[in-house]
Amino acid sequence: MTPAVFSHGRLRLYLLSLLDERPMHGYELIQALSDRFGGTYSPSAGTIYPRLSKLEEEGLVTKTTEGRKTVYSITDAGRAELRARASELDDIENEVTDSLRRMADEVRAGVNQAMKSLRADLAAAAREAKREAREAKTAGATASGTTAQGFAPDPRAESRLALREAEIVLNEFRQQVRADLRTATMHDGIPDAVVEHLRSDLARVRADLLARLSR
Repeated sequence: MTPAVFSHGRLRLYLLSLLDERPMHGYELIQALSDRFGGTYSPSAGTIYPRLSKLEEEGLVTKTTEGRKTVYSITDAGRAELRARASELDDIENEVTDSLRRMADEVRAGVNQAMKSLRADLAAAAREAKREAREAKTAGATASGTTAQGFAPDPRAESRLALREAEIVLNEFRQQVRADLRTATMHDGIPDAVVEHLRSDLARVRADLLARLSR
């Protein structure tokens, strides 16, 4: 679905503004729009190419073929159109910014709700594991004729509880990092070095975990 900020033919104007930055082929325009919306809006080829054809018919863009790609460039008439509708383009940019802020708020609200759900899952998993441990103790005590208090805890039940807790911690971490990255994308963007640092940091965490597990 095309965002409300692009109603009444304004998507065509925004495409012109993107081509004013540099010539692009259709996929690059789709990716540029997706980037502007932090990945929350990605127009289809059926949305973009008819508008590009119309812009070409009106003499606002031209196209050239580079290998298997068709590259679109803005014309002088297209730049004149941008100048004449500069105030409208400013309105679009402001509405895009407001839309991204609303989306960021919705993402944060969704993450907070997910965190509550994960904590509830953790509590339920802990209760279930404790119940299983108690049942194992009772079964062992009955078989050996000893009291339940004197029966050693079932290490497998404790391991299952630890595994469930670890999985929920990992899911919670993933949700938080994903929300942080999406928020950054909607504002100043994500520096290239961030992903590489994240990868190396996670590799160190995994190596430390493996070392602890092997003790």
